[in-house]
Amino acid sequence: MNFHLGNADIVVIIALALLGSLLLALRFKPASWKGIVVEAVAANLAAIAAVVAFEMLMA
Repeated sequence: MNFHLGNADIVVIIALALLGSLLLALRFKPASWKGIVVEAVAANLAAIAAVVAFEMLMA
């Protein structure tokens, strides 16, 4: 499968990552900077996976 991530896809990844990070922060209320970093990384990975999965479905 060959798919191409364009500028719009990158914007969607960033938007989903920010929204996911905000929702995780509201849900778990991390007390340290390590918790915030872990939540941000998890949100970024989930956003990238969501966009790649959508691109693969549409290809």
